[in-house]
Amino acid sequence: MKYSIDKQAKYVVVQPHEEKIDASLAPELKTLFINLAADGDKSFVLNMADVKYVDSSGLSAVLFGNRLANEQKGSFVLTNIGDHVMKLIKISQLNRVLAIYTILEAGIDAVLLNHAEQNLKSENEE
Repeated sequence: MKYSIDKQAKYVVVQPHEEKIDASLAPELKTLFINLAADGDKSFVLNMADVKYVDSSGLSAVLFGNRLANEQKGSFVLTNIGDHVMKLIKISQLNRVLAIYTILEAGIDAVLLNHAEQNLKSENEE
């Protein structure tokens, strides 16, 4: 799978450079999330700008990344989702589970806001 990674202090932007995320590529996407988490990354922005098609295996990989981030008290957001992929997400009612933003910058802002809220929560618990 072709992709790019932009690691920042509080999040990682993952952008697949594939038109399809299907059964042949989904395991690689899951492995990528596992490796990022093993490196200590907790929050992921999945930029879907190049992705035109996702099947159930691809959605499973997305949900895996979401679960991994949530387990680590991080964030997971999707950005730049095309019409076909969004239609599938809505049919599957995953739009109720996943944080979805139209543009990359909005997704990054949401992750940073969540990070700030987590820090405040931690400080208040002490």
